[in-house]
Amino acid sequence: MFKILMICAIVGLAAAFPEGTPDEVIHRSEDVRADGFESKLELTNGINERRSGDEHGNIKGSFNYTSPEGEHVLITYVADENGYQPSGAVLPTPPPIPVEIQRALEWIALHPYVEKEETETEAEEEKEE
Repeated sequence: MFKILMICAIVGLAAAFPEGTPDEVIHRSEDVRADGFESKLELTNGINERRSGDEHGNIKGSFNYTSPEGEHVLITYVADENGYQPSGAVLPTPPPIPVEIQRALEWIALHPYVEKEETETEAEEEKEE
């Protein structure tokens, strides 16, 4: 019984080790100042990340990596009072607005709804009915 338990422990231990070598840090720098910060990170697997921020909490940065399909992915972003705003070729974009909807929006902008006030004669006519 002890031998079976020992064999199971060794097999479990062997399965727990990750495959391949872990990714190592090639370059890492962090510069924190009173007026902001800068941070850079580069790993052996090709992941790169850079960001900088100011004293108001606004952050600009980018990161890139290679996807499992072999595609180079680059994302740049800004995080400020307007929120997180990423941009990159791999991010989905909304479809274009149909022409009919665009025309309707333009018409609505040119002809805003104005609520009419009742005249005295209209009010009197409603009371009579």
